[in-house]
Amino acid sequence: MFQKQNIPLATTGLFSSLFSDYISQSSQVKLFYNEHFSLKDFTLYMEKNKFDYLNRPALVNALNQQSNLVSNTTALSKANIVLLEKATTYTVTTGHQLCLFTGPLYFIYKIASTINLCKALKTNFPEKDFVPVYWMASEDHDFEEINHAFAFGKKVMWNSSQKGAVGEFSTEGLQEVITELKTILGDNEKSNELIQLFEKAYTNHSNLADATRYLVNELFGEYGIVILDGNDSNLKQLFKDEFKKDIFENNSAQLVNKTIEELKVNYSAQVTPRDINVFYKEKGLRERIEKQGNDYVVLNTDIKFTEQELNNIIETTPEKLSPNVVLRPLYQQKILPNIAYVGGPGEIAYWLEYKTMFDEFKIHLPILMPRNFVMFIDKGTQNKIQKLNLTIEDVFKDGEELVKAFIKTQHDDINLEAAKTQLTSIYASVLETVSAIDKTLVGTTEAEKQKAINGIATIEQKINRALKQKSETDINQIWAIKEKLFPKNTPQERYDNFSMYYSKFGKEFITNLMNELTYDLEKFEYTILKEL
Repeated sequence: MFQKQNIPLATTGLFSSLFSDYISQSSQVKLFYNEHFSLKDFTLYMEKNKFDYLNRPALVNALNQQSNLVSNTTALSKANIVLLEKATTYTVTTGHQLCLFTGPLYFIYKIASTINLCKALKTNFPEKDFVPVYWMASEDHDFEEINHAFAFGKKVMWNSSQKGAVGEFSTEGLQEVITELKTILGDNEKSNELIQLFEKAYTNHSNLADATRYLVNELFGEYGIVILDGNDSNLKQLFKDEFKKDIFENNSAQLVNKTIEELKVNYSAQVTPRDINVFYKEKGLRERIEKQGNDYVVLNTDIKFTEQELNNIIETTPEKLSPNVVLRPLYQQKILPNIAYVGGPGEIAYWLEYKTMFDEFKIHLPILMPRNFVMFIDKGTQNKIQKLNLTIEDVFKDGEELVKAFIKTQHDDINLEAAKTQLTSIYASVLETVSAIDKTLVGTTEAEKQKAINGIATIEQKINRALKQKSETDINQIWAIKEKLFPKNTPQERYDNFSMYYSKFGKEFITNLMNELTYDLEKFEYTILKEL
Protein backbone atom coordinates (compact mmCIF):
# COMPACT_ATOMS: atom_id res chain seq x y z
CA MET A 1 0.00 0.00 0.00
CA PHE A 2 2.82 2.40 0.89
CA GLN A 3 6.46 2.75 0.00
CA LYS A 4 8.38 4.42 2.82
CA GLN A 5 11.15 6.95 2.34
CA ASN A 6 12.89 8.70 5.23
CA ILE A 7 14.56 12.08 4.94
CA PRO A 8 16.52 14.09 7.53
CA LEU A 9 14.37 16.45 9.61
CA ALA A 10 16.66 19.37 8.81
CA THR A 11 15.90 19.16 5.07
CA THR A 12 12.21 19.94 5.68
CA GLY A 13 12.74 23.36 7.28
CA LEU A 14 9.61 22.76 9.38
CA PHE A 15 11.04 22.74 12.87
CA SER A 16 12.03 25.32 15.47
CA SER A 17 15.63 25.80 16.53
CA LEU A 18 14.84 24.48 20.03
CA PHE A 19 13.33 21.26 18.72
CA SER A 20 16.11 20.82 16.16
CA ASP A 21 18.76 21.38 18.82
CA TYR A 22 17.04 18.84 21.07
CA ILE A 23 17.00 16.23 18.30
CA SER A 24 20.70 16.81 17.57
CA GLN A 25 21.59 16.86 21.30
CA SER A 26 23.07 20.34 21.07
CA SER A 27 25.02 21.41 24.14
CA GLN A 28 22.66 24.42 24.44
CA VAL A 29 19.75 22.11 25.33
CA LYS A 30 21.39 19.33 27.35
CA LEU A 31 20.85 21.14 30.64
CA PHE A 32 17.08 20.82 30.25
CA TYR A 33 16.62 17.06 30.13
CA ASN A 34 18.18 13.99 31.69
CA GLU A 35 18.23 11.16 29.16
CA HIS A 36 17.79 11.30 25.40
CA PHE A 37 16.03 8.82 23.11
CA SER A 38 18.80 6.29 22.57
CA LEU A 39 19.07 2.65 23.56
CA LYS A 40 21.84 3.50 26.00
CA ASP A 41 19.80 6.23 27.67
CA PHE A 42 16.66 4.08 27.96
CA THR A 43 18.82 1.48 29.71
CA LEU A 44 20.20 4.11 32.09
CA TYR A 45 16.75 5.57 32.73
CA MET A 46 15.26 2.27 33.85
CA GLU A 47 18.28 1.46 36.00
CA LYS A 48 18.12 4.67 38.03
CA ASN A 49 14.36 5.44 38.10
CA LYS A 50 12.39 2.92 40.16
CA PHE A 51 9.09 4.84 40.45
CA ASP A 52 8.96 4.06 44.16
CA TYR A 53 6.43 6.85 44.70
CA LEU A 54 3.76 5.14 42.55
CA ASN A 55 0.53 3.65 43.87
CA ARG A 56 0.21 0.91 41.26
CA PRO A 57 -2.88 -0.76 42.80
CA ALA A 58 -4.79 2.55 42.76
CA LEU A 59 -3.71 3.18 39.16
CA VAL A 60 -4.79 -0.29 37.99
CA ASN A 61 -8.10 0.00 39.82
CA ALA A 62 -8.85 3.39 38.23
CA LEU A 63 -7.88 2.19 34.74
CA ASN A 64 -10.04 -0.93 35.11
CA GLN A 65 -13.01 1.22 36.08
CA GLN A 66 -12.41 3.55 33.14
CA SER A 67 -12.02 0.69 30.67
CA ASN A 68 -15.51 -0.52 31.61
CA LEU A 69 -17.09 2.80 30.59
CA VAL A 70 -17.27 1.53 27.00
CA SER A 71 -18.08 -1.88 25.58
CA ASN A 72 -15.14 -2.29 23.21
CA THR A 73 -12.04 -2.25 25.43
CA THR A 74 -10.05 -5.18 24.05
CA ALA A 75 -8.70 -8.14 25.98
CA LEU A 76 -5.16 -7.03 25.14
CA SER A 77 -5.78 -3.54 26.53
CA LYS A 78 -7.22 -5.03 29.71
CA ALA A 79 -4.24 -7.37 29.98
CA ASN A 80 -1.92 -4.38 29.66
CA ILE A 81 -3.72 -2.68 32.55
CA VAL A 82 -3.10 -5.76 34.72
CA LEU A 83 0.58 -5.71 33.71
CA LEU A 84 0.91 -2.32 35.37
CA GLU A 85 0.77 -4.02 38.76
CA LYS A 86 4.31 -5.31 38.12
CA ALA A 87 7.37 -3.22 38.99
CA THR A 88 8.95 -4.28 35.68
CA THR A 89 6.17 -2.70 33.62
CA TYR A 90 6.52 0.81 32.24
CA THR A 91 4.28 3.05 30.21
CA VAL A 92 4.91 5.18 27.13
CA THR A 93 2.38 8.01 26.95
CA THR A 94 1.07 10.48 24.44
CA GLY A 95 -1.61 13.05 25.16
CA HIS A 96 -4.05 14.86 22.94
CA GLN A 97 -7.27 16.82 22.94
CA LEU A 98 -10.61 15.17 22.22
CA CYS A 99 -10.75 16.44 18.64
CA LEU A 100 -13.87 15.87 16.56
CA PHE A 101 -13.42 12.70 14.47
CA THR A 102 -9.83 12.71 15.90
CA GLY A 103 -9.06 16.07 14.23
CA PRO A 104 -5.83 16.37 12.20
CA LEU A 105 -3.83 13.34 11.09
CA TYR A 106 -1.13 13.74 13.70
CA PHE A 107 -3.60 12.58 16.38
CA ILE A 108 -3.42 9.19 14.65
CA TYR A 109 0.34 9.39 14.17
CA LYS A 110 0.95 10.16 17.86
CA ILE A 111 -0.88 7.05 19.03
CA ALA A 112 0.73 4.88 16.35
CA SER A 113 4.15 6.23 17.39
CA THR A 114 3.44 5.44 21.05
CA ILE A 115 2.43 1.86 20.31
CA ASN A 116 5.42 1.28 18.05
CA LEU A 117 7.85 2.75 20.57
CA CYS A 118 6.57 0.18 23.07
CA LYS A 119 7.25 -2.55 20.51
CA ALA A 120 10.79 -1.28 19.94
CA LEU A 121 11.48 -1.16 23.68
CA LYS A 122 10.08 -4.67 24.21
CA THR A 123 12.38 -5.97 21.46
CA ASN A 124 15.41 -4.41 23.16
CA PHE A 125 14.32 -5.15 26.76
CA PRO A 126 12.41 -8.47 26.55
CA GLU A 127 12.49 -8.98 30.33
CA LYS A 128 10.36 -5.86 30.84
CA ASP A 129 6.91 -4.82 29.64
CA PHE A 130 5.86 -1.57 28.00
CA VAL A 131 2.27 -0.34 27.85
CA PRO A 132 1.12 2.35 25.36
CA VAL A 133 -1.09 5.00 26.97
CA TYR A 134 -3.26 7.63 25.35
CA TRP A 135 -3.93 10.39 27.88
CA MET A 136 -7.23 12.04 26.98
CA ALA A 137 -7.13 15.79 27.53
CA SER A 138 -10.74 15.61 28.66
CA GLU A 139 -10.41 18.54 31.07
CA ASP A 140 -9.37 21.00 28.39
CA HIS A 141 -11.97 23.73 27.94
CA ASP A 142 -10.91 25.24 24.62
CA PHE A 143 -13.81 23.93 22.56
CA GLU A 144 -12.91 26.03 19.49
CA GLU A 145 -9.70 24.03 19.09
CA ILE A 146 -11.47 20.67 18.87
CA ASN A 147 -14.90 21.31 17.35
CA HIS A 148 -14.00 20.81 13.70
CA ALA A 149 -12.25 18.61 11.16
CA PHE A 150 -11.14 19.04 7.55
CA ALA A 151 -11.78 16.43 4.87
CA PHE A 152 -11.00 17.01 1.19
CA GLY A 153 -10.57 20.71 1.92
CA LYS A 154 -14.02 21.07 3.47
CA LYS A 155 -14.61 21.96 7.10
CA VAL A 156 -17.19 20.20 9.25
CA MET A 157 -17.96 21.88 12.56
CA TRP A 158 -19.82 21.01 15.71
CA ASN A 159 -21.62 24.07 17.03
CA SER A 160 -22.42 23.94 20.72
CA SER A 161 -22.94 26.45 23.50
CA GLN A 162 -21.72 24.06 26.21
CA LYS A 163 -19.01 25.27 28.58
CA GLY A 164 -16.43 23.70 30.86
CA ALA A 165 -14.34 20.55 30.42
CA VAL A 166 -14.96 19.23 26.91
CA GLY A 167 -14.87 15.58 28.01
CA GLU A 168 -18.10 16.21 29.89
CA PHE A 169 -19.85 17.75 26.86
CA SER A 170 -23.05 16.02 25.77
CA THR A 171 -22.76 14.47 22.30
CA GLU A 172 -26.34 15.45 21.48
CA GLY A 173 -26.58 16.99 18.03
CA LEU A 174 -23.52 15.27 16.58
CA GLN A 175 -25.58 13.10 14.23
CA GLU A 176 -26.11 16.15 12.02
CA VAL A 177 -22.33 16.71 11.85
CA ILE A 178 -21.77 13.04 10.97
CA THR A 179 -24.34 13.32 8.18
CA GLU A 180 -22.47 16.34 6.80
CA LEU A 181 -19.20 14.41 6.85
CA LYS A 182 -20.88 11.49 5.07
CA THR A 183 -21.81 13.81 2.20
CA ILE A 184 -18.16 14.89 1.89
CA LEU A 185 -16.70 11.37 2.04
CA GLY A 186 -19.12 9.96 -0.52
CA ASP A 187 -21.14 6.78 -0.70
CA ASN A 188 -18.80 3.81 -0.84
CA GLU A 189 -18.18 0.74 1.29
CA LYS A 190 -15.18 2.09 3.22
CA SER A 191 -16.72 5.52 3.81
CA ASN A 192 -19.94 3.94 5.06
CA GLU A 193 -17.94 1.68 7.38
CA LEU A 194 -16.25 4.72 8.91
CA ILE A 195 -19.49 6.68 9.21
CA GLN A 196 -21.03 3.75 11.08
CA LEU A 197 -18.05 3.77 13.43
CA PHE A 198 -18.48 7.49 14.09
CA GLU A 199 -22.19 6.95 14.74
CA LYS A 200 -21.48 4.20 17.25
CA ALA A 201 -18.92 6.39 18.97
CA TYR A 202 -20.76 9.69 19.09
CA THR A 203 -24.45 8.80 19.16
CA ASN A 204 -24.26 5.76 21.46
CA HIS A 205 -22.28 7.57 24.17
CA SER A 206 -23.58 10.48 26.20
CA ASN A 207 -20.36 12.47 26.57
CA LEU A 208 -17.35 13.32 24.43
CA ALA A 209 -14.84 11.50 26.67
CA ASP A 210 -16.62 8.15 26.36
CA ALA A 211 -17.21 8.68 22.64
CA THR A 212 -13.50 9.37 22.06
CA ARG A 213 -12.53 6.37 24.19
CA TYR A 214 -14.75 4.14 22.07
CA LEU A 215 -13.37 5.56 18.82
CA VAL A 216 -9.72 5.15 19.81
CA ASN A 217 -10.42 1.60 20.99
CA GLU A 218 -11.91 0.77 17.61
CA LEU A 219 -8.87 2.15 15.78
CA PHE A 220 -6.07 0.94 18.09
CA GLY A 221 -7.54 -1.48 20.60
CA GLU A 222 -6.06 -4.52 18.86
CA TYR A 223 -2.60 -3.10 19.68
CA GLY A 224 -3.31 -2.93 23.41
CA ILE A 225 -3.71 0.83 23.78
CA VAL A 226 -4.65 1.88 27.33
CA ILE A 227 -6.76 5.04 27.51
CA LEU A 228 -6.44 7.20 30.60
CA ASP A 229 -8.76 10.03 31.56
CA GLY A 230 -7.10 12.30 34.13
CA ASN A 231 -10.53 13.62 35.11
CA ASP A 232 -10.81 10.93 37.76
CA SER A 233 -11.39 11.37 41.49
CA ASN A 234 -9.30 8.34 42.47
CA LEU A 235 -6.34 9.41 40.37
CA LYS A 236 -6.45 12.98 41.64
CA GLN A 237 -6.32 11.63 45.19
CA LEU A 238 -2.77 10.59 44.29
CA PHE A 239 -1.89 14.18 43.37
CA LYS A 240 -3.14 16.01 46.47
CA ASP A 241 0.29 16.95 47.80
CA GLU A 242 1.29 18.52 44.50
CA PHE A 243 -1.97 20.47 44.30
CA LYS A 244 -1.26 21.89 47.76
CA LYS A 245 2.33 22.85 46.98
CA ASP A 246 1.31 24.65 43.83
CA ILE A 247 -1.67 26.47 45.31
CA PHE A 248 -0.29 27.40 48.72
CA GLU A 249 3.45 27.65 48.06
CA ASN A 250 3.49 28.71 44.37
CA ASN A 251 6.68 26.74 43.88
CA SER A 252 5.79 25.41 40.39
CA ALA A 253 5.73 28.91 38.90
CA GLN A 254 9.01 29.86 40.55
CA LEU A 255 10.79 26.72 39.32
CA VAL A 256 9.48 26.82 35.76
CA ASN A 257 10.14 30.55 35.41
CA LYS A 258 13.72 29.94 36.50
CA THR A 259 14.17 27.39 33.72
CA ILE A 260 12.41 29.61 31.18
CA GLU A 261 14.85 32.44 31.92
CA GLU A 262 17.74 30.06 31.23
CA LEU A 263 16.17 28.84 27.98
CA LYS A 264 15.34 32.36 26.81
CA VAL A 265 19.04 33.06 26.31
CA ASN A 266 18.68 31.14 23.04
CA TYR A 267 14.99 30.31 22.56
CA SER A 268 11.44 31.60 22.98
CA ALA A 269 9.28 30.70 25.97
CA GLN A 270 6.52 28.13 25.39
CA VAL A 271 4.28 28.47 28.45
CA THR A 272 3.34 31.16 30.95
CA PRO A 273 3.33 29.73 34.47
CA ARG A 274 0.89 31.25 36.95
CA ASP A 275 1.36 31.60 40.67
CA ILE A 276 -1.43 29.02 40.85
CA ASN A 277 -1.52 26.51 38.00
CA VAL A 278 -4.85 24.95 38.93
CA PHE A 279 -8.38 25.38 37.63
CA TYR A 280 -11.56 24.95 39.62
CA LYS A 281 -13.93 22.60 37.81
CA GLU A 282 -17.63 21.86 38.03
CA LYS A 283 -20.13 20.77 35.40
CA GLY A 284 -20.07 23.51 32.75
CA LEU A 285 -17.21 25.38 34.45
CA ARG A 286 -13.41 25.33 34.38
CA GLU A 287 -11.81 28.58 35.51
CA ARG A 288 -8.47 29.55 37.02
CA ILE A 289 -7.98 29.91 40.74
CA GLU A 290 -6.23 33.10 41.83
CA LYS A 291 -5.31 34.37 45.28
CA GLN A 292 -6.75 37.79 46.03
CA GLY A 293 -5.93 39.05 49.51
CA ASN A 294 -6.57 36.18 51.91
CA ASP A 295 -9.12 34.49 49.65
CA TYR A 296 -8.81 32.10 46.73
CA VAL A 297 -11.07 33.32 43.93
CA VAL A 298 -12.39 31.38 40.93
CA LEU A 299 -12.05 33.87 38.09
CA ASN A 300 -15.13 34.99 36.15
CA THR A 301 -17.42 33.64 38.90
CA ASP A 302 -18.59 34.62 42.38
CA ILE A 303 -16.95 31.52 43.88
CA LYS A 304 -14.22 32.03 46.48
CA PHE A 305 -12.64 30.03 49.28
CA THR A 306 -10.57 30.54 52.39
CA GLU A 307 -7.30 28.61 52.56
CA GLN A 308 -8.90 26.06 54.90
CA GLU A 309 -11.91 25.61 52.60
CA LEU A 310 -9.69 25.06 49.59
CA ASN A 311 -7.52 22.65 51.55
CA ASN A 312 -10.65 20.69 52.43
CA ILE A 313 -11.62 20.49 48.77
CA ILE A 314 -8.18 19.08 47.94
CA GLU A 315 -8.56 16.47 50.67
CA THR A 316 -12.14 15.41 50.04
CA THR A 317 -13.08 16.26 46.43
CA PRO A 318 -9.87 16.74 44.42
CA GLU A 319 -11.84 16.02 41.23
CA LYS A 320 -12.98 19.65 41.49
CA LEU A 321 -9.43 20.72 40.72
CA SER A 322 -7.82 20.52 37.31
CA PRO A 323 -4.13 21.02 36.45
CA ASN A 324 -3.11 23.42 33.69
CA VAL A 325 -0.41 22.91 31.06
CA VAL A 326 2.33 23.31 33.69
CA LEU A 327 0.99 20.81 36.21
CA ARG A 328 -0.55 18.23 33.86
CA PRO A 329 2.83 16.64 32.97
CA LEU A 330 3.67 16.42 36.68
CA TYR A 331 0.29 14.77 37.33
CA GLN A 332 0.93 12.27 34.56
CA GLN A 333 4.34 11.31 35.91
CA LYS A 334 3.09 11.09 39.50
CA ILE A 335 0.50 8.41 38.69
CA LEU A 336 2.16 6.48 35.83
CA PRO A 337 5.41 4.48 35.59
CA ASN A 338 6.05 6.51 32.48
CA ILE A 339 9.50 6.37 30.88
CA ALA A 340 8.79 8.29 27.67
CA TYR A 341 6.42 10.98 26.46
CA VAL A 342 5.70 10.98 22.73
CA GLY A 343 4.92 14.44 21.40
CA GLY A 344 5.38 17.03 18.71
CA PRO A 345 7.80 19.98 18.62
CA GLY A 346 5.64 22.30 20.73
CA GLU A 347 5.05 19.69 23.41
CA ILE A 348 8.70 18.73 23.69
CA ALA A 349 9.62 22.42 23.85
CA TYR A 350 7.41 23.04 26.88
CA TRP A 351 8.44 19.81 28.61
CA LEU A 352 12.04 21.09 28.45
CA GLU A 353 10.94 23.99 30.66
CA TYR A 354 9.91 21.61 33.45
CA LYS A 355 13.11 19.79 34.42
CA THR A 356 13.82 21.93 37.49
CA MET A 357 10.23 21.53 38.66
CA PHE A 358 10.39 17.75 38.29
CA ASP A 359 13.67 17.64 40.18
CA GLU A 360 12.22 19.67 43.05
CA PHE A 361 9.12 17.48 43.31
CA LYS A 362 11.29 14.34 43.10
CA ILE A 363 9.16 12.99 40.27
CA HIS A 364 10.84 11.38 37.25
CA LEU A 365 10.99 13.46 34.07
CA PRO A 366 10.34 11.11 31.12
CA ILE A 367 12.50 10.73 28.06
CA LEU A 368 11.05 13.12 25.49
CA MET A 369 10.39 11.19 22.31
CA PRO A 370 9.38 12.95 19.08
CA ARG A 371 6.36 11.43 17.40
CA ASN A 372 6.59 10.26 13.82
CA PHE A 373 6.26 13.13 11.37
CA VAL A 374 4.54 11.88 8.24
CA MET A 375 3.67 13.06 4.75
CA PHE A 376 1.40 10.90 2.62
CA ILE A 377 1.81 11.31 -1.16
CA ASP A 378 -0.87 9.77 -3.37
CA LYS A 379 -0.22 8.44 -6.87
CA GLY A 380 -1.52 11.53 -8.64
CA THR A 381 0.74 13.86 -6.67
CA GLN A 382 3.70 11.53 -7.20
CA ASN A 383 3.12 11.70 -10.96
CA LYS A 384 3.08 15.52 -10.86
CA ILE A 385 6.32 15.59 -8.85
CA GLN A 386 8.00 13.18 -11.27
CA LYS A 387 6.77 15.02 -14.38
CA LEU A 388 8.22 18.29 -13.09
CA ASN A 389 11.54 16.61 -12.17
CA LEU A 390 11.16 17.67 -8.54
CA THR A 391 12.63 15.82 -5.57
CA ILE A 392 10.85 15.01 -2.32
CA GLU A 393 13.02 17.64 -0.62
CA ASP A 394 11.83 20.21 -3.17
CA VAL A 395 8.18 19.97 -2.05
CA PHE A 396 9.12 21.35 1.37
CA LYS A 397 10.38 24.60 -0.16
CA ASP A 398 8.37 27.80 -0.21
CA GLY A 399 5.95 27.79 -3.14
CA GLU A 400 7.18 31.03 -4.70
CA GLU A 401 10.76 29.89 -4.33
CA LEU A 402 9.88 26.58 -5.96
CA VAL A 403 8.16 28.30 -8.90
CA LYS A 404 11.09 30.65 -9.39
CA ALA A 405 13.59 27.78 -9.32
CA PHE A 406 11.46 25.79 -11.75
CA ILE A 407 11.29 28.68 -14.23
CA LYS A 408 15.08 28.99 -14.11
CA THR A 409 15.46 25.31 -14.96
CA GLN A 410 13.20 25.86 -17.97
CA HIS A 411 14.97 29.02 -19.15
CA ASP A 412 18.50 28.94 -17.77
CA ASP A 413 19.79 31.10 -20.65
CA ILE A 414 18.23 34.22 -19.04
CA ASN A 415 20.68 35.95 -16.75
CA LEU A 416 20.12 39.65 -16.10
CA GLU A 417 22.31 39.61 -13.01
CA ALA A 418 25.30 39.73 -15.38
CA ALA A 419 23.78 42.78 -17.06
CA LYS A 420 23.34 44.49 -13.68
CA THR A 421 26.97 43.73 -12.83
CA GLN A 422 28.17 45.17 -16.16
CA LEU A 423 25.99 48.25 -15.66
CA THR A 424 27.43 48.78 -12.19
CA SER A 425 30.95 48.48 -13.62
CA ILE A 426 30.20 51.00 -16.38
CA TYR A 427 28.78 53.51 -13.94
CA ALA A 428 31.79 53.04 -11.65
CA SER A 429 33.98 54.25 -14.50
CA VAL A 430 31.60 57.14 -15.23
CA LEU A 431 31.56 58.10 -11.53
CA GLU A 432 35.34 58.16 -11.47
CA THR A 433 35.39 60.56 -14.44
CA VAL A 434 32.59 62.76 -13.09
CA SER A 435 34.17 62.95 -9.65
CA ALA A 436 37.42 64.20 -11.13
CA ILE A 437 35.66 66.94 -13.10
CA ASP A 438 32.80 68.13 -10.87
CA LYS A 439 31.91 66.44 -7.55
CA THR A 440 28.51 68.12 -7.54
CA LEU A 441 27.52 65.80 -10.41
CA VAL A 442 28.19 62.63 -8.39
CA GLY A 443 24.69 62.59 -6.87
CA THR A 444 23.07 62.97 -10.30
CA THR A 445 25.22 60.17 -11.69
CA GLU A 446 24.36 57.87 -8.76
CA ALA A 447 20.67 58.57 -9.31
CA GLU A 448 20.99 57.74 -13.02
CA LYS A 449 22.86 54.55 -12.13
CA GLN A 450 20.07 53.45 -9.78
CA LYS A 451 17.46 54.37 -12.37
CA ALA A 452 19.24 52.18 -14.93
CA ILE A 453 19.54 49.24 -12.50
CA ASN A 454 15.86 49.63 -11.58
CA GLY A 455 15.07 49.55 -15.28
CA ILE A 456 16.90 46.25 -15.63
CA ALA A 457 14.98 44.91 -12.60
CA THR A 458 11.69 45.99 -14.18
CA ILE A 459 12.62 44.22 -17.40
CA GLU A 460 13.57 41.14 -15.36
CA GLN A 461 10.16 41.14 -13.66
CA LYS A 462 8.41 41.44 -17.03
CA ILE A 463 10.47 38.60 -18.43
CA ASN A 464 9.60 36.44 -15.41
CA ARG A 465 5.94 37.22 -15.87
CA ALA A 466 6.19 36.26 -19.52
CA LEU A 467 8.01 33.04 -18.62
CA LYS A 468 5.41 32.26 -15.98
CA GLN A 469 2.68 32.65 -18.57
CA LYS A 470 4.54 30.27 -20.90
CA SER A 471 4.89 27.78 -18.02
CA GLU A 472 1.43 28.41 -16.58
CA THR A 473 0.32 24.76 -16.71
CA ASP A 474 3.46 23.52 -14.96
CA ILE A 475 3.28 26.29 -12.37
CA ASN A 476 -0.33 25.40 -11.61
CA GLN A 477 0.83 21.83 -11.07
CA ILE A 478 3.43 23.04 -8.57
CA TRP A 479 0.78 24.94 -6.63
CA ALA A 480 -1.49 21.88 -6.77
CA ILE A 481 1.30 19.81 -5.23
CA LYS A 482 1.87 22.39 -2.50
CA GLU A 483 -1.85 22.61 -1.70
CA LYS A 484 -2.13 18.83 -1.52
CA LEU A 485 0.86 18.41 0.81
CA PHE A 486 0.54 21.75 2.62
CA PRO A 487 -3.17 22.66 2.55
CA LYS A 488 -3.67 26.31 3.48
CA ASN A 489 0.14 26.46 3.83
CA THR A 490 -0.05 23.99 6.73
CA PRO A 491 1.66 20.58 6.82
CA GLN A 492 -0.83 17.96 5.68
CA GLU A 493 -0.62 16.09 9.00
CA ARG A 494 -1.76 19.20 10.89
CA TYR A 495 -4.77 19.83 8.67
CA ASP A 496 -6.31 16.77 6.99
CA ASN A 497 -8.49 14.31 8.90
CA PHE A 498 -7.74 10.61 8.58
CA SER A 499 -11.25 9.99 7.21
CA MET A 500 -9.98 11.08 3.77
CA TYR A 501 -7.62 8.13 3.73
CA TYR A 502 -9.87 5.66 5.51
CA SER A 503 -12.58 6.30 2.89
CA LYS A 504 -10.07 5.12 0.27
CA PHE A 505 -8.14 2.36 2.04
CA GLY A 506 -10.39 1.31 4.92
CA LYS A 507 -8.95 -0.15 8.12
CA GLU A 508 -5.83 -1.12 6.15
CA PHE A 509 -4.79 2.53 6.37
CA ILE A 510 -4.29 2.11 10.13
CA THR A 511 -2.74 -1.35 9.72
CA ASN A 512 -0.20 -0.08 7.22
CA LEU A 513 0.63 2.94 9.35
CA MET A 514 1.40 0.61 12.22
CA ASN A 515 3.70 -1.41 9.98
CA GLU A 516 5.56 1.60 8.61
CA LEU A 517 5.91 4.01 11.54
CA THR A 518 8.60 2.02 13.31
CA TYR A 519 11.26 3.47 15.59
CA ASP A 520 15.01 3.38 15.25
CA LEU A 521 16.19 4.34 18.74
CA GLU A 522 19.50 5.62 17.38
CA LYS A 523 18.21 7.74 14.50
CA PHE A 524 15.14 9.88 13.89
CA GLU A 525 13.92 11.11 10.50
CA TYR A 526 10.88 12.45 8.66
CA THR A 527 8.69 9.77 7.06
CA ILE A 528 7.34 9.97 3.52
CA LEU A 529 4.66 7.39 2.65
CA LYS A 530 4.10 7.00 -1.10
CA GLU A 531 0.97 5.30 -2.30
CA LEU A 532 1.76 2.20 -4.38
